[in-house]
Amino acid sequence: MPRKEIYAVQGENYKEMAICILKKADVAADLGDRKKRIGVKPNILAAQKASNGAVTHPELVDGVLTYLKQEGFWNVAVMEGSWVGDLTSQAVRVSGIYDVCEKHQVPFIDLQKDKFQTLDASGIQVSVCREVLALDYLINIPVLKGHCQTTITCALKNSKGLIPNQEKRRFHTLGLHKPIAHLNTVIHQNFILVDNICGDLDFEEGGNPVVMNRVLGFWDPVLCDSFAAESMGHHPHDIAYIRMAEQLGIGSCDVAGADFISLNEGAAEGRKTTGSRRVSRLAAYAKPKDACSACFGSLIYALDRLNDEGALSGHRTGSIAVGQGYRGQTGTIGVGQCTACFEKTLGGCPPKAVEIAQFLRREWDDG
Repeated sequence: MPRKEIYAVQGENYKEMAICILKKADVAADLGDRKKRIGVKPNILAAQKASNGAVTHPELVDGVLTYLKQEGFWNVAVMEGSWVGDLTSQAVRVSGIYDVCEKHQVPFIDLQKDKFQTLDASGIQVSVCREVLALDYLINIPVLKGHCQTTITCALKNSKGLIPNQEKRRFHTLGLHKPIAHLNTVIHQNFILVDNICGDLDFEEGGNPVVMNRVLGFWDPVLCDSFAAESMGHHPHDIAYIRMAEQLGIGSCDVAGADFISLNEGAAEGRKTTGSRRVSRLAAYAKPKDACSACFGSLIYALDRLNDEGALSGHRTGSIAVGQGYRGQTGTIGVGQCTACFEKTLGGCPPKAVEIAQFLRREWDDG
């Protein structure tokens, strides 16, 4: 089974945050041989900017390539195949990632143009692009975000960009969950650097970004997606492809048993706003005061889950305190360790959305 560390860093210098995690995890030592063929796989599903909540921030790719060059690794390529209906060649340019590749003189491989090979993936036949099969080491850079069919998407589903378009279409006819889980028995993710900067609430194409300003690192893609699920207010075993991947032996859903390594105390820059009306409506239930992005973002995800259940109806806006401005103060209900003196409070820095949703359900029911 893969290692159980979870690395986390918060801030706004995304390139340096990526390098920080790679150094702490000592990915260079895990790689070993400088001649290994390394693939870097961002999420560039469509022609979008990362600020919309759908695609990987180019700064993270810049950080990965900078780190690899500093450590003496030169046999590197960035690769992706956008979703059916968008051209990878256009999407990579709009995202800014093509410019990063040119800056580092690293080739970008358009997997929509690649040949493929069909393999047995624990009982299911899957076709995988040949450039992927030629790799010795894969660094995955998914976006932690919602998905309209699979509820969430992160490391495991990001592997879908490594198969040809005709196979992507077939995956949808098979219901996505099972083929995604089985695909990851033949594609090994060596390290996962998660873009948890501003992923969308529940749609893979973006439009409702939730600012978290956080970058995460994992060795285990199942643990990664389990943590992602909890961060968005879901239980990992409620998401079929995560549960199936664990059953196939790809990794573990045991977030509680993982070693969480925080690389800083969190930025106190205050929450950012976005142009999304939906996020603004959810934010109206909060009363932030110097709230860091990760804590405020977790609250937004939790409120979205409660809104889906119809549980927000009848509750006052501006009633949930969050943020460093509440340290040492008293009040009625708050989330995060900065509201420790409140009458009703949930600790954590930041607490997970699934924990916030449970806390609010319980307190509102008791009230």
